[in-house]
Amino acid sequence: MSAKVINFGAGPSKLPEEVMLEVQRELLQYGQTGISVIEMSHRSPEYEDLNNSTQQLARKLLNIPDNYSVLFMQGGGTGLFCAVAMNLMSRSGKADYIVTGSWSAKAAKEAARYGKVNMVLPKTDSYIDIPPPSTWKLDPEASYVYYCDNETVHGVEFPDIPDTKGVPLVADMSSNILTRPFDVSKFGVVFAGAQKNIGPSGVVLVIVRRDLLGSPLPITPLVFDFTVFDKDNSLHNTPPTFSVFVMKRVFEWLVKQGGLEEMRARAQKKSSLIYDTIAKSNGFYLCPVKPTVRSRMNIPFRIAGGTELEAKFLRESREQNMIQLKGHRSVGGIRASLYNAITVDEAQTLANFMKEFQKANS
Repeated sequence: MSAKVINFGAGPSKLPEEVMLEVQRELLQYGQTGISVIEMSHRSPEYEDLNNSTQQLARKLLNIPDNYSVLFMQGGGTGLFCAVAMNLMSRSGKADYIVTGSWSAKAAKEAARYGKVNMVLPKTDSYIDIPPPSTWKLDPEASYVYYCDNETVHGVEFPDIPDTKGVPLVADMSSNILTRPFDVSKFGVVFAGAQKNIGPSGVVLVIVRRDLLGSPLPITPLVFDFTVFDKDNSLHNTPPTFSVFVMKRVFEWLVKQGGLEEMRARAQKKSSLIYDTIAKSNGFYLCPVKPTVRSRMNIPFRIAGGTELEAKFLRESREQNMIQLKGHRSVGGIRASLYNAITVDEAQTLANFMKEFQKANS
């Protein structure tokens, strides 16, 4: 396999090549410090400037209102499953969870350790649709309503922001943040693990409305306490300095590319290339997700010929330098992840391969 590959991995995923080259150039010396950002004290004025300017870029890209705090935390999305509950559950001891895939299911299971969880939707093992809001069972006394905006395993993405009738809305946007504009003011908390569209793993971007700060459960560890991190400007303990550094470079790249409107247009082009190929395959390729909620980021599909043909597809795609197309271990099949760093040309390469493979194996 040559060095030039197309990484369709679901995370950690591809980063923009321009950013990677810039990081490579700056790795040994950050600015005029004479040292690498990995060696830099998080108490230094240089890192404080990096921390603050990265926050400001996040505010610019996402149009974050002034009454929201921008936090850089650790623990990944899984750590935030408990952090959200511990910071917000004290309002009533109850929370609503809209479970549409494996990640929101795991979040609900974690939250049940800290309070009463109401399952808004009927329990299912088949995540292929989002039932209409008219069927949801929301509790008006819930401390918050939680959902995962894009399920990476099952390929289900919310086309709209849920209306929670004034109850604070919490969204896990780990796999689709920065891919389209959205109204931050409709949320109480938005969080996103970095390793999809933001940067390398190790940091979690958290956006929290400030009126929700100040009432964590007494058992909340300080490293998961939103109020502590807001007070200490995300510098309560040693942050993942390298991850924040790369995150800033990704934010700068996004600004240069045209921001989130441009990312939305590209995401639509890329995902349409793959979904159109599936739709025109006369049943050779099958996507189980209902068309109205199909993810633009993670496209799971099967081959009608069965697992042996899928294994052949994965083997031959690797031979053509397309990697990490294997579906999640819990569902099998094939999955193409089309995050911001994947180009339209790279999505076209996959679509072309899919058509050629069908011709050779029909």
